[in-house]
Amino acid sequence: MNLIHDSFARLFPEKDFPYQPELEYNRRLSDFNANIRLYNNILKVSLNLQWKDIDDEIKIGLIQSLLLKILKKKGHTRNIVLYNNFLRNIPALTLKTKNDPLLEASFARVNQQFFQSQLQQPNLKWGTASFRKLASYNFHNDTIAVSTLFNDAKPQILDFIMYHEMLHKFHKFKHSNGRSAFHTREFREAEHSYPGHEKIEKEITAIIRMKKLRRSWWRR
Repeated sequence: MNLIHDSFARLFPEKDFPYQPELEYNRRLSDFNANIRLYNNILKVSLNLQWKDIDDEIKIGLIQSLLLKILKKKGHTRNIVLYNNFLRNIPALTLKTKNDPLLEASFARVNQQFFQSQLQQPNLKWGTASFRKLASYNFHNDTIAVSTLFNDAKPQILDFIMYHEMLHKFHKFKHSNGRSAFHTREFREAEHSYPGHEKIEKEITAIIRMKKLRRSWWRR
């Protein structure tokens, strides 16, 4: 049976399947990523090529999670549990190929001070000069990316930004009723326990304001 049809049938056993399913694997999507589209009654699921050799029961959980999002429904199945457990363990399976020396030093400092050096180092790279997304942690490829706005920042500022993303790696996420929660109560408590976080947050705001003004001036 088609994986999309099977995923729908297990998620909504009382409903008929009204779509024409299409499933593809490609290299265009990033590591272990996937998306879903519904157009002209065609339900198309695209999976990164890495999913091809993964067990069908896990892929069904992935597709069910995508279905819940696009259909704006809530639900919970054994397959979704399998998928989320697999997702949590992807970082341990991912090759580490990106390690910027400045970010690596920051990670080591934060890891020693707050995580007893127990957190496995992820890929570390500079992102774009983004004013909105200052940094991010990607579960699918175990990568922390930091905005290049901070490539000349003081170590204390870079470490606080790194700490926030390391918390995502450490706490992972909680999944309930088709939704994944990344900023849990435990996460927020740990974030606010960072020494002098309020002062550092103000300094980050000042850096962003200054670099926005600088960019605006150069565009004149």
